[in-house]
Amino acid sequence: MSNAIEVKGLRKEFKSYSSRSGLKGAFRDLLTRNYKIVPAVNDISFTVKQGEMVAYIGENGAGKSTTIKMLTGILTPTSGEIVVNGMNPHREREKFTRTIGVVFGQRSQLWWDIAVQESFRLLKKVYKVSDEQYNEHMNHVIKTLDIEPLLDKPVRKLSLGQRMRCELAAALIHNPPLLFLDEPTIGLDVLVKLKIREFLKEINEKYNTTILLTTHDLGDIEALCERVVMLDSGEIIYDGELQSLKENWGEDKEVHFQFVKPVQQAELEALPLSFPVIWEYDEKNHTYLAVIKDEGDHISQLISIVVTSFPIKDVKIHETSIEEIVRNIYETGTV
Repeated sequence: MSNAIEVKGLRKEFKSYSSRSGLKGAFRDLLTRNYKIVPAVNDISFTVKQGEMVAYIGENGAGKSTTIKMLTGILTPTSGEIVVNGMNPHREREKFTRTIGVVFGQRSQLWWDIAVQESFRLLKKVYKVSDEQYNEHMNHVIKTLDIEPLLDKPVRKLSLGQRMRCELAAALIHNPPLLFLDEPTIGLDVLVKLKIREFLKEINEKYNTTILLTTHDLGDIEALCERVVMLDSGEIIYDGELQSLKENWGEDKEVHFQFVKPVQQAELEALPLSFPVIWEYDEKNHTYLAVIKDEGDHISQLISIVVTSFPIKDVKIHETSIEEIVRNIYETGTV
């Protein structure tokens, strides 16, 4: 399987200007300005195989959007090598743009005052898509994203959720093999998010479309991606499987017990268990939480002993969410 994206030693620096104080400082700024070089992306390297769905995540200012802009040819790198779909995004720009689709959650590629279908027709001509190709592909896209009732409406009259579905359809008019999604579900309600996630999974399976997704919505990552590339201060701090991240950082499991009759915490702590358990009482839900390491058959042993010792009304197992894992990583600064 060949690579859709190859990045080696990629770096992007910006000049950050600072103003001197006072009137005298303002005059000096007219002649010479103070500035420092700030690296937004700091010598990163990674590859994405064709057909992969990869989450590219990090806190605000980590360098995610800067990377996407370099990969799509919007920004020129300070140094390093980029090969996307076998091309250099900056040197072969016109040919290259026909092979990618881009959705920026904060920016629109649709014309604000004309009907959605007119924007689609204009993009069809820009990408030189034949009528036959357009009809075959876009009829499916329009139906799946449920945007047929929106086609004759001006973009400015659409809700955010409606516009984002149309933006996604617009990015796929030429059926590109590679799709860049920068915060595609930002501000959307749950039903629209689910529709977009299902659609992305479908095009990945049907066309083997490669997807690079940057998002703060960790539900998107869990629903779509098996691999995560995590960025912090312009550097990659983790590149691997989502499951591996969960296994290494989501070691603790919480088992919630709701008892038929009141039980004392001392009784639970006295249970004959061969491994450590931390018991906590949740006053809001009137349940006891047993926090244990997820090793071997510890969970089944725990449930078995508790169930044989006390009448149980309900049992729930809570796994550490990806959101909690990512927060812990950024708080500790280590992976």
